[in-house]
Amino acid sequence: MELKVHLDAFEGPLDLLLHLIDKNKINIYDIPIAQITDQYMEYLSEMEKYNLEIASEFLVMASTLLNIKSKMLLPREEDENGEEIDPREELVQQLVEYRMVRTLSSELYDMHQNAENLYFRNPTIPKEVLDYEEPVDTKELMSDITLQKLGDIFESVLRRKEDRKDPIRARFGDIPKEEISLEQRMSDVKGYVLSHKKCSFRSMLTSKSTKLDVIVTFLSILELMKTGVITVSQEKIFDDINITLREDKVSV
Repeated sequence: MELKVHLDAFEGPLDLLLHLIDKNKINIYDIPIAQITDQYMEYLSEMEKYNLEIASEFLVMASTLLNIKSKMLLPREEDENGEEIDPREELVQQLVEYRMVRTLSSELYDMHQNAENLYFRNPTIPKEVLDYEEPVDTKELMSDITLQKLGDIFESVLRRKEDRKDPIRARFGDIPKEEISLEQRMSDVKGYVLSHKKCSFRSMLTSKSTKLDVIVTFLSILELMKTGVITVSQEKIFDDINITLREDKVSV
């Protein structure tokens, strides 16, 4: 049967083969290889007739089709399970995959074209939702640091403050001082950690002159840990505990 081939532009040999299969309404899993090969070669000859340059990939496919055609005339080979090997199997697999890709590509193109007609309104997210911050997981921030370790350091610093008291002058009574604001101390601690990048938990407590200073500083550190402003870490089990400021809280 003579086939009149229109010299349409095809993206590749698989594209041409699918065109021939669809045109002849052939089952892709049962390709009459002799018929398709003849029509494929006729297309190439038409290209030569009009002095059109034939891409090398079309010639490679032509040799593949001729090779499959010759194998179809010979007794079928068998695999290790004793089942006959279809010489067309690899070509069929390539055609199925190519058709799938071509279909998806067409659908994506249609979606892209339709997207030009879609308009989206500006987001209307409530301010409460925008301002929401995920609760800080203090267990994750402290990793292997426990409150017991922090408490032990706190108590040891307090004992040192007691030991440094002059037993004679201590009898003179306490001189009242201005109350220390927890909020102000939290701001001071945050500023100190920011300027030093990393500081020692013990050294920060021992730098305070009075027992009240130590207590308020300790409470400030705990509160900053609770709100996720600072993190504490310990490289080794007996190393000092370090305090660092979270990067996302630098401007807070």
